[in-house]
Amino acid sequence: MEFYGNAVYGFTDEDANTMQPSPRLSIKTNHHHQEMSDPDLQFSPTTRPSSPRTATMLSVIPPASPESPWTLSPLQTPSPSLLYHCIASLHRHEGTIYSVALSKGLVFTGSESNRIRIWRQPDCIERGYIKASCGEVRAILAYGNMLFTAHRDCKIRVWNYTLSDSFRSKKISTLPGRTSFLLFPKRSPHQHRDCISCMAYYHAEGFLYTGSFDKTVKAWRILDKKCVDSFVAHESSVNAIVVNQDDGCVFTCSSDGSVKIWRRVYRENSHTLTMTLKFQQSPVNALALSSTFNNCFLYSGSSDGTINFWEKERMSGRFNHGGFLQGHCFAVLCLVAIEKLIFSGSEDTTIRIWRREEGSCFHECLAVLDGHRGPVRCLAACLELEKVVMGFLVYSASLDQTFKVWRVKVMPEEKVYVDFMDRSESKSTKVMEYEMSPVLSPSWVEKKLQGNHHFQ
Repeated sequence: MEFYGNAVYGFTDEDANTMQPSPRLSIKTNHHHQEMSDPDLQFSPTTRPSSPRTATMLSVIPPASPESPWTLSPLQTPSPSLLYHCIASLHRHEGTIYSVALSKGLVFTGSESNRIRIWRQPDCIERGYIKASCGEVRAILAYGNMLFTAHRDCKIRVWNYTLSDSFRSKKISTLPGRTSFLLFPKRSPHQHRDCISCMAYYHAEGFLYTGSFDKTVKAWRILDKKCVDSFVAHESSVNAIVVNQDDGCVFTCSSDGSVKIWRRVYRENSHTLTMTLKFQQSPVNALALSSTFNNCFLYSGSSDGTINFWEKERMSGRFNHGGFLQGHCFAVLCLVAIEKLIFSGSEDTTIRIWRREEGSCFHECLAVLDGHRGPVRCLAACLELEKVVMGFLVYSASLDQTFKVWRVKVMPEEKVYVDFMDRSESKSTKVMEYEMSPVLSPSWVEKKLQGNHHFQ
């Protein structure tokens, strides 16, 4: 397994007005050789070089430009494992990373800025950015060559992008559109009244669903850019929304502690509530759907640190509570499900990887990724094909203002279990100590003590 050196890479271009010719830099560490090409790629050391060779390499590197809020931070994997390692780590100097999306070999990140950053998978070389008229991109969703972004003004921008030699984008529409061309246009009745927190896209019908802190869910038909339905979904803010691509069912969760299932009325645009799942008073922050040919599981992450899951009955279509996963110390803020694997990010600064046993409801925790120093706010993951093992790329953004990329390799079930158990015996005490007392960044501890939570 490859591990990387302790260099810090700087990405500039946030507010640069001019573009310089792209230098080509070749960086070689003990176990890895990498070439990078970027208009404003800079390097600067953060720690004392561990060897004369490292000192020589860093001494010829120019200082980073102060114009960019992004730098590539040191790679740290406090609990190395055969199952995973961190391959890239970016640090944003100012502002919070709110959202992450993946599509066509690209990574999209949204933050407090009005620029949506585009990075190349998996090494996070910047390919460009999209500049919007409004910032605070709370939610991002990518499908095909379309990109949906939700902004501070409670509107959704729809973009079309292409990637050949360079990244190019064009705004298709803004939802809702303007209702008046007067000097002071009126607020559209279809516009959300508060921050848009989540989005989901139903591929078959071309419907975009948006959930908001105003307790409502809206359905938008992208073809004609119209809001076709709007309904109050919960008693509190809507925190996450997912769509079952097989049947079009919509799942929502809220700070009121409930998970609800909605279905569109046949041959109509309206939606009706079919089931309410509520097993705790704790706010529900995240949802993930794991749907295969044989079964369908729904997962929800709560502020009490638990992950509840439900299994869908084949005959009735009803979701029955199958149990819950425990391991996180604090709130579960984000979830991603790919096939039998579930990735969970938490306020306790860790990311856990769970695997569901084939043909049963039994789950095991394969690994704990503990490189962040603040709550993990958002996750994205994709499959990376391997000949013998299943490979995954996991992208995580934290309130410590870092964005990390993890390569996860999952061996066959029996072998992974044995390897993990063998290696965990000697480290059980260390892992337990970390789980009981997670290392939070000083700035986050101060916010926590003041009761100032910035999860949303």
